[in-house]
Amino acid sequence: MNNEGINNNNSSDVVPQDRTDGVDSPKKTAELQTSHQQENRTQSHTIPPLTAATINRVQEGLAAAIDPAVRQTIEEALKDLAVINSEYREPRANGGLRRFVLRSLIHGLFRVRVEYQERLPQEPAILAVNHLHHIDPFLLLGELPAQPYYYILGDARTLYNKWWKRLILGFAGGVIPLERIWKEEIAVIAEAKAGRQDLVELATAIEENVPTGGDIQTLRQIDRIVLALLARGDGIVLFPEGRLGDTEGKLHLPLKRGTVIYALRAGVPIVPVALIGTHDLYLGKELTIRFGQPLSCSATSIPKRQEVDAVLSALENAMLALLPKDYQEPRGIKLFRSFLNHMFW
Repeated sequence: MNNEGINNNNSSDVVPQDRTDGVDSPKKTAELQTSHQQENRTQSHTIPPLTAATINRVQEGLAAAIDPAVRQTIEEALKDLAVINSEYREPRANGGLRRFVLRSLIHGLFRVRVEYQERLPQEPAILAVNHLHHIDPFLLLGELPAQPYYYILGDARTLYNKWWKRLILGFAGGVIPLERIWKEEIAVIAEAKAGRQDLVELATAIEENVPTGGDIQTLRQIDRIVLALLARGDGIVLFPEGRLGDTEGKLHLPLKRGTVIYALRAGVPIVPVALIGTHDLYLGKELTIRFGQPLSCSATSIPKRQEVDAVLSALENAMLALLPKDYQEPRGIKLFRSFLNHMFW
């Protein structure tokens, strides 16, 4: 993956659904639909330009969407996660073994610096992390402690699009795959409908094979999985920007509200986390994980907007404070730059 291909919306935070006593009311369902429609309207204003690199990325994403191995891996992961409760443990590697495998992979290619890991609580928590590259989930899972066991909520196709990712994550577990249409794909469809005949075939294939991910059933499923994992003592890693960032030291604001709503409903703290140096990869580069102080969240079954806004504002400020103010990419020879960026695409 070249540098231009890094700037994508292939990762997402979801807005959890509000429920009362476990029963979905028409009012709450309507509110969830309205929230999703609002996010779609916001997304439409940030559709990326269709460069050659963007179209190439869309073609690669479509290939992943129709790849039987990718589909099987996603379906198996969701099937296991869908029946989680406090007594059931889906197939997953021991936390220490998972950490060893992923840490060995990452440390064999890069220099990793971890700062303030003592700030991580020993109880279940949500980690809110800025997102710069598809290496981020692998980097985090390789450095997080074995307990509590952390799950990554991330884009299904970029987590499972390569055989080695499916092999490692299929063995290690700890993934909540989210199927969702990308902004680049939305851009292709829009251009085809506007008259770009050269994109009609590609747009049709996207509409036929790529799940939008915004339907109520999908949102409910993710909602149940996340809250069940937190309730049984596991942790969750979310990327609240809802997309990949394009600049070191910057956040895509506003953050998605789902991170805060999950934390308030589960009554677990949010730990702000900064990733530094992952936007552009090459052999031996220093990658930094910097943990912030946990933000306490009191449990409430139906969080009020004022509560969500207050915690969201505090989270944004905390994440910004962790990021470097004047990050400069190191100079010099950058060995295997193209290979490593594409490897973790």
